[in-house]
Amino acid sequence: MNDQTRVLYNQTCPICRAEITAYQRRALRDGLPIRFDTMDHAADWGLTPDQAARRLHVWHQGQVLSGLAAFRALWAQMPHLRWLARLTGLPGVHWVADRTYDHILAPLLYRAHLRRHH
Repeated sequence: MNDQTRVLYNQTCPICRAEITAYQRRALRDGLPIRFDTMDHAADWGLTPDQAARRLHVWHQGQVLSGLAAFRALWAQMPHLRWLARLTGLPGVHWVADRTYDHILAPLLYRAHLRRHH
């Protein structure tokens, strides 16, 4: 991988796909050097498709981030969402947002992914 910010997302998830499509449009419109990879590229990231489907992953500044850290790295690259990266970095907000994603949102989306594929 290179130093470009890259996003690995579950294109089979309607919610994930809609959100990432909005990010893609904005990145294109703003000329941002962000690349968006679907789960077909999971192996390039050192992940299995199952691992990739469990949460958002972002390659940023030489490392793979996942979960809230991945969202925050992506949001920080997008001028219209930098405020959200800053907000979710505040101690109390970070704690709530991180746990909400890890224990509620990501598991719900992953279970829906499993249902779609069974």
